[in-house]
Amino acid sequence: MEAQVESVIQIAVDPAADQNLKSQAFNFLSQVREDPSAWRVCLSLFVRSPQPAEVVRHVALEIVNNAVQTQHLDAQDLNHIKDNLTSYIRQIYVPGSAQGDVDPPHIQNKLTQTITYLFTALYASGWDTFFDDFRGLAGDATTIGSPNVASTMLYLRILGSVHDEIADIMISRSAEEKKRNGDLKDLVRARDAHKIALSWQEILAKWRQTDLSVIEMCLKTVSRWVSWIDISLVVNESMLNVLFQLAGQQGISSGSAEGNVRDAAIDTFTETVGKKMKAPDKIELIFFLNVSTVVGQLVSSPSLSELRSTSNYDTDLAETVAKLVNNTVFDIVKVLDSEPIDDQTRSRAEDLLQNFVPYLLRFFSDEYDEICSTVISSLADLLTLFRKIVKSKGGLPPQYSGMLQPIMDAIVAKMKYDETSSWGQEDEQTDEAEFQELRKRLHVLQQAVAAVDEILYINTLSRIVGDTFSKFGTEHSDLNWRDLDLAMHEMFLFGELAVKNGGLYQKSIPSSVASERLIEMMSKMVESDLACYPHPSIQLQYMEICVRYCPFFEQHPQTIPRVLENFVRFVHSEHIKLGNVSQTDIQAIGDLLVIRAELPEDSADDDMSSEENDQSADALFNNQLFLFEAIGCLSSTSSVPLENKVIYTQSVVGPLCSDLQQSLEAAKAGDERAVLQIHHIIMALGTLARGSSDWMPGATSGTPPPPNEVSEQFVAAAEAVLQALESLPSSINIRTAARFAFSRLMGVLGSRVLQQLPRWIDGLLSQSSTKDEMAAFLRLLDQIVFGFKGGIFVILDSLLTPLLRRVFSGLAEPTTGTDDEIQLAELRREYLNFLLVILNNDLGSVLVSSPNQSTFETIISTIEHFARDASDYPTARLAASVLVRMSAVWGGPDIPNPSTNSQSPSPSLPGFDQFIITRFSPICWALPSNPSFNAKDMQARQVLSEVASLQQMILLKTEQEYLTWLRDKELREMGLQGQVIDEYLRALTGDAKAFKQFFLQFVSRNAQ
Repeated sequence: MEAQVESVIQIAVDPAADQNLKSQAFNFLSQVREDPSAWRVCLSLFVRSPQPAEVVRHVALEIVNNAVQTQHLDAQDLNHIKDNLTSYIRQIYVPGSAQGDVDPPHIQNKLTQTITYLFTALYASGWDTFFDDFRGLAGDATTIGSPNVASTMLYLRILGSVHDEIADIMISRSAEEKKRNGDLKDLVRARDAHKIALSWQEILAKWRQTDLSVIEMCLKTVSRWVSWIDISLVVNESMLNVLFQLAGQQGISSGSAEGNVRDAAIDTFTETVGKKMKAPDKIELIFFLNVSTVVGQLVSSPSLSELRSTSNYDTDLAETVAKLVNNTVFDIVKVLDSEPIDDQTRSRAEDLLQNFVPYLLRFFSDEYDEICSTVISSLADLLTLFRKIVKSKGGLPPQYSGMLQPIMDAIVAKMKYDETSSWGQEDEQTDEAEFQELRKRLHVLQQAVAAVDEILYINTLSRIVGDTFSKFGTEHSDLNWRDLDLAMHEMFLFGELAVKNGGLYQKSIPSSVASERLIEMMSKMVESDLACYPHPSIQLQYMEICVRYCPFFEQHPQTIPRVLENFVRFVHSEHIKLGNVSQTDIQAIGDLLVIRAELPEDSADDDMSSEENDQSADALFNNQLFLFEAIGCLSSTSSVPLENKVIYTQSVVGPLCSDLQQSLEAAKAGDERAVLQIHHIIMALGTLARGSSDWMPGATSGTPPPPNEVSEQFVAAAEAVLQALESLPSSINIRTAARFAFSRLMGVLGSRVLQQLPRWIDGLLSQSSTKDEMAAFLRLLDQIVFGFKGGIFVILDSLLTPLLRRVFSGLAEPTTGTDDEIQLAELRREYLNFLLVILNNDLGSVLVSSPNQSTFETIISTIEHFARDASDYPTARLAASVLVRMSAVWGGPDIPNPSTNSQSPSPSLPGFDQFIITRFSPICWALPSNPSFNAKDMQARQVLSEVASLQQMILLKTEQEYLTWLRDKELREMGLQGQVIDEYLRALTGDAKAFKQFFLQFVSRNAQ
């Protein structure tokens, strides 16, 4: 069997082996892993002498490891594995052996893991000499570590692996595992922790004579174990003397063996400081470890001071020390934020904070962002503490207030591009993205400073922006773009504070001190020649700031021409002229409005391109659409005379419509570029319409509708779009663009759109329209019905039946996948919403008019079907809402409850009172009686609430007739008895809100 397993493993890993044979080999190994006795063969194979190939031994040991971990072996089997592996280790890891004489690292790792699993199974029940066995293998106090390097390394590997298995808090574990691990840690602390700590001291004491890789691994082991063993085992004179020596080594570089040992020693300090303990003990520990002195010596070492601005700066050491500072400040802040805390502990903690804040800011201000990021979390914690103090005491005490300005200055300085960075270079996009992410984190810190001391925040940023703009006024091109970028970036962010109380202005007066300062910044920026600075970052931020703080221009209209001219120059620098602003800008960008559609090129790199730097044809056209919207905005402003509005609109619409007509024949002949050209033109017309008017039909406030003379210009645009739609009915791209344009044209056409509505419906709901398209168009029709209400009755009356037949056809189509199911659900909901909009806008009679009576039964049937569907609760709830609304509209006047005059129902539709009783009422029970209905589901409960409303509405319209129906037929046929029926009817005729709660409980109770 051994030979067979060995042969199979060799076949499985042989790249030259036949693929069928390899497949059989893998299947065989899978069976071996599952075989409860196969581990015996693999164990023999691993410890065999002479040894098989490394890959065979590794796979064999992995199968043994899997058996120990997952197959729940009994104690006899576990001890058999333990005896064989420990015997093997004693033979291989003999005294004096070097690393090259023993197993390679990957096998050592697997061996260590298996030994660790044996530890968890046997340490508490028989193998109480576990640590002594491997400690003895490493040698006595005189030989451990040197010359027994290999056995000492194995001992340290096992210690590290044991920690990872039972004490690593980053690994998620079950409750059973947590209990097991807790018991094991208690045993280790009681039995062996002191002996293990002594072995560390023995290894570290010989650090000058021992292989430094052993010292490094020993330090890493100490830093792991210190979190859960007695602190005195690490924090004692002998250990600390060695740690101080190792951490304080001078003249060595990171990456060397000495540097790795030094960094590991610093990490040990970091983990020791981070050990959980009570507040007074924590402060005492930090003082006892003399962390402030250690950090001070490291910061002043040549590697971190003299070489800081050179290429020899030791960034690895800086990051390691920064981590120590970060953890120490975190613990100090945690102590100061804890309650209760005695005065002595608080005073000592405040003294430590005074010592560590300069170190914190030193690493926060480091040129390397990785080092800065290491201490951001503790700086955020410190600012959070300050914020809590301000909230509770009204201000910062003197010992803290002096820290805030240096912190703010450091944050702002870190916001600046460093001198080695560039902007917009393709090969530095990753660095740019990382820096922008850092800026976001720094912005959060700035907001924290503002929350602590708003005036300090305002004054600091006002000073920085003001000084930079003043320098620009005198130095111009000599000013570094990085300084301008910083000022404008801070100005952009400053507005969050300036407008947080409702806007930049309140009744034409600055709304706050921050708003007043921002307005001053805006004035300086606009009045300067900052927009002429020849760097794209400055130009982009100039535009972004102007757009973000546009209310400034409402109060300072005299600045608008200059800003608009700057905007135009950024996109086209040749056409700036004096005169009417709108005319100037429209003429200046006229040649940029010519649409030239380009078919996309197939490229494997398309998906990898950055959206911000996308230069594809689609991206360029999308940017071009912004220009069309801007033209609409410029030409529709109140300051432009009516005759000019007409001229400007005509000057854009006319060429677009002509271009569309010229492309139409080629598009009908199958020219893909011509189809795309028409698509782009339609999108441009819709975007121009959106910019030309914010008004929508049905709006009662806001901007007025556009003048009739302007609307007439867009009638031609709508006609051109309809011609394209009718000529290319099978093109989904044309239908999509036309739907986009239709939704925008409504705002400029007004009631004129009704004349063309039948053609829009024919074009946008063609035989090839998808369910998604139907749902989107129904949303547009909702808007039209709401906007025009009674004015659309005649047209809707003639169009409803053909419209609904197309919708019914879409609803009846089978689904072919998840996306199709989602689209179908959306179409169902939009169809029901459309019915609700009709009913809610007093157009319900169109559903039962003579032309549409033939579809009424189909409408009711679809609603009933959706209301019973337990697989789609949102649609079922909406269907019930339609039934409620139908009952309210056609059920006649409400009958008083209780009826004192035997008033009979008077439905507006003859016989509708009996219809809602016999057709609508049974629907109330169809969904709850569905076996898959879950009354505990929140969406299902919403359906039940709507169904309860339906029953109340039926009662309101029919009163005693409905109660008789429920008592004598409906409830009785459901198997309910007299007492239960009486209880139900009492609830129904009582308080409406109480009945809904009763109905939910009633359904839940009877569903059990």
